[in-house]
Amino acid sequence: MQSNVSKPLIRVIITGATGMVGEGVLHECLSHSDVEQVLVINRKPCGVSHPKLIEILQPDFFDLSAIASQLTSYNACFFCLGVSSVGMKEADYARLTYDLTMHMANLLAELNPDMVFCYVSGSGTDSTEKGKSMWARVKGRTENELLQLPFKRAYMFRPGYIHPTPGLSNTHRYYKALSWMYPMLKVLLPKHVITLKELGLAMIHTVTGGYKDNILESKDIVKLAKT
Repeated sequence: MQSNVSKPLIRVIITGATGMVGEGVLHECLSHSDVEQVLVINRKPCGVSHPKLIEILQPDFFDLSAIASQLTSYNACFFCLGVSSVGMKEADYARLTYDLTMHMANLLAELNPDMVFCYVSGSGTDSTEKGKSMWARVKGRTENELLQLPFKRAYMFRPGYIHPTPGLSNTHRYYKALSWMYPMLKVLLPKHVITLKELGLAMIHTVTGGYKDNILESKDIVKLAKT
């Protein structure tokens, strides 16, 4: 017997759409029937045109007052914005990772209490905030505090290796170089390998169906993408 309960149409805010992960998530959202509208907030144009898509160019993510009125009536945020910690001091990395994320998340939680918030973290994130790895501590702190905000639900995504979506523009050179290894990695490390398509679908499914855990490792992302 088919259920008469309809899935909620998704109105989603995406950050980081000019990066590999954000571009891939945007691609899945624009092609998915459950997604009604996508708002991307970028410092520079994402280069994508689509009837579902609205783009706001925002040079300063620490001052969103000028665009706050445009961030209401959304029921999802897929936060894909991030920077590499390579060569960075902890204070600088924390400002662009923890401070920036929390600034925007606090505003969105206030404006959209029915929002599902998905944050792209990473495999190895340190929930104790006490480990030796600087980036893992900062990401752990960010995750922990996001989970305390009054969103409808919040999910922390911790992918390992992400196989890029063919044809997209912003694939990192690192992932391009490793793409040929994907079939082998999938066999040898099945719990640590996902596709960018699976990541996007899993985020969409957190809104339409939810998931039992708030922290999703690669194996959870693959599972949720198939539901």
